[in-house]
Amino acid sequence: MKLKYKRVSLKLSGEALGGADTVDFDAAEHIAGEIQTLNVAGVQVGVTIGGGNIWRGRSAGAMDRNKADQMGMLATAINSLAMEAALKQRGVPCKVLSSLPMERVCDTFTAQRAEEAFAAGQVVLFACGSGLPFFSTDTAAALKAAEMHADVLLLAKNVDAVYSADPNVVAGAQRYSHLTYDAVIEQDLKATDLTAITLCREQHIPILVFAMKEKGNILKAVCGEDVGTLID
Repeated sequence: MKLKYKRVSLKLSGEALGGADTVDFDAAEHIAGEIQTLNVAGVQVGVTIGGGNIWRGRSAGAMDRNKADQMGMLATAINSLAMEAALKQRGVPCKVLSSLPMERVCDTFTAQRAEEAFAAGQVVLFACGSGLPFFSTDTAAALKAAEMHADVLLLAKNVDAVYSADPNVVAGAQRYSHLTYDAVIEQDLKATDLTAITLCREQHIPILVFAMKEKGNILKAVCGEDVGTLID
């Protein structure tokens, strides 16, 4: 097995963990198994999980956005702790680091603590996004990719690639296997938010958009197989 990427920043949507009871532990266990394959292969993995299955700040109506986004950050902490439990149940060494102080729950994020965890063979779970309002968890994952010197930002989505339009709505929408950062921005393609794209372009971090739900896709992704859209 030849790995193309040795250290990855993996972004998971909160909906990937969502279920009738807010956190679907069967879904968490499935994802933990996929992450375990990377850990066993020797890939260093940092995971940022969204909170949309619990609370989405930008959909909070008339509520003050600062407060709404703070609630969203706490939702990501719940999901991170659920993923930690699923990984530990499989015997996967892992550590939760939070962008907000949560000393009674987990350590606060620093780049040094992340490096120490990677050196110890642990999967690192980044809770609370960027720790700041108005920034999406996609942007937080891009920021963590830059801070941890990741080889790639892996965006696990509900679709298998970037399309010219929503393939569930527009028949014949074009599927892209490769795009430049500028093409995504200029064509306003819905790969991720503009801040994340711009940051990755400035830091020369490639982005791979793919579907996590297909078993084995994540290992194929880090081996450089064509499983989605590469943006660089």
